[in-house]
Amino acid sequence: MPNQAQMEKIKAGQGFIAALDQSGGSTPKALRLYGIEEDAYSGDAEMFDLIHAMRSRIAQAPAFTGDKVIGAILFEMTMDREIAGKPTATYMWDDRGVVPFLKVDKGLADEENGVQLMKPMPELDALCDRAVKAGVFGTKMRSVINAANADGIKANVAQQFEVAKQIMAHGLVPIIEPEINISIPDKAAAEDLLLAELTAQLDALSDDQTVMLKLTLPETPNQYKSLVDHPRIASVVALSGGYSRAEANDRLSQNAGMIASFSRALTEGLSAQQSDDAFNATIADTIDSIYQASIAG
Repeated sequence: MPNQAQMEKIKAGQGFIAALDQSGGSTPKALRLYGIEEDAYSGDAEMFDLIHAMRSRIAQAPAFTGDKVIGAILFEMTMDREIAGKPTATYMWDDRGVVPFLKVDKGLADEENGVQLMKPMPELDALCDRAVKAGVFGTKMRSVINAANADGIKANVAQQFEVAKQIMAHGLVPIIEPEINISIPDKAAAEDLLLAELTAQLDALSDDQTVMLKLTLPETPNQYKSLVDHPRIASVVALSGGYSRAEANDRLSQNAGMIASFSRALTEGLSAQQSDDAFNATIADTIDSIYQASIAG
């Protein structure tokens, strides 16, 4: 069973979820935006040491607490490491009041029918067992929609819920993330198809099954309000998807009941070269702006 204090915090939705889960493929870009070029490190080990140092710095910033940040999505290697001498998930909840989640997908398959499904996850049960032991509350897994293709979107959502049921069997709460690419011309049509498929899958869940959704900010405000209100939903969170923080916050504030789960928009403006005072001031301003947009609805 999920931790009830953590469930209540997520359902109350008074804040946002920080996405600190860049994986191997996206880590060099995240470090570059943070002011660390690829010639500053050699090999994956050094790269992951540097990204963990960045995440630790964010997590230990005075403003990074459960008052405004209600959850954090961790990369597997982040879960396995420590912050301030404690296992990361333990530190997040015990010291910061932030509910820990774990990214569990292994990346995207090649595009078919306008979507990219998740690659197979043969070790998912073992990973879920480790997550439960580490004190993790839930998981996150991402697939992508690149066209308003009905067959593709149906397959995408079906795969997400199939994996979600496997995760729920471990007592974890899955964040289902079928991301719609913000640059596609038929984005609004894709959102209509996605809404229909998500609704059908949610309606088919049993009363003891609870999931979360992570969705691209929609073209029509409150497009997903019926999902926010669905009895099988703990929370609907929004991804920034490449929008600037200003635009992501503006779009988010128009969607009642949705809260943020931003990655790049969270770290925008942070730099390895900043003094701790400057870094902490920047992250405090960022956290406040995302928090205000999250509770605006």
